[in-house]
Amino acid sequence: MNTPQDSLLGREIAYPAQYDARLLFPIPRRAARAQIGLDDTALPFVGFDRWQAYELGWLDAHGKPQVGVATLTVPCTSPNLIESKSLKLYLNSLNDVRFDGADALRERIAADLSACAGAPVEVQFGLPPLVVAAPGESLDAQDLEFSSYGPPQPQLLGADARDVVEETLSTQLFKSNCPVTGQPDWASIVIHYRGPKLERAGLLRYLVSFRHHAEFHEQCVERVFSELLARCTPAALSVEARYTRRGGLDINPWRATPGFATPSPTRELRQ
Repeated sequence: MNTPQDSLLGREIAYPAQYDARLLFPIPRRAARAQIGLDDTALPFVGFDRWQAYELGWLDAHGKPQVGVATLTVPCTSPNLIESKSLKLYLNSLNDVRFDGADALRERIAADLSACAGAPVEVQFGLPPLVVAAPGESLDAQDLEFSSYGPPQPQLLGADARDVVEETLSTQLFKSNCPVTGQPDWASIVIHYRGPKLERAGLLRYLVSFRHHAEFHEQCVERVFSELLARCTPAALSVEARYTRRGGLDINPWRATPGFATPSPTRELRQ
């Protein structure tokens, strides 16, 4: 069974000199989901992991270098997530490969990522539009004392059942850590929900309590979604994280209750 400790994370690895799809490293989602009480066969959410790749290179049929950017979308129902360093190395292994056209490159990437994830992965050239900041009302101006930086503290969450609302809240202050290297992962979090009004101070303190927590991006979002759903019982819930770029890649996991409208893809200035 692939675990984060088996991956290339934290190791000194030479950039690949030739194309090699075996560089891609799948990590099964099931174990991390079981830790937060999720049944992988009956998930309470829909969603995806949207990767944004800023450093894509290849050769055309005449050997002329080409460059591009791409958006890669992995469904949350895939049995595996794709480890980020392995994706970076894989994309770099394409730098000196000749393709008859951009479509041939896109089809090759889609096939390789789909095999790694265990489900169809969508690959599109281009990136979502840039926005100044996350949507909704920011939680960050609250004048609060903080003392919990990990592990996550779901008991800080609360909601007022007498006041049912629909709103979007966001924070720029989210940070977690890579479970293998300990490197910091920075993100904005956007929460859109309909239900009992969330208590803002407790929500921000809860999100800040991930600060020293070690977990992959996708797993952090599923934890936030699950704990909000369990403790605050919204009728509808969407949680999206927009992580900052590392190694030419950023990742934007999104999880929502079934039937929730897919958020418009955008990129923030920090990314």
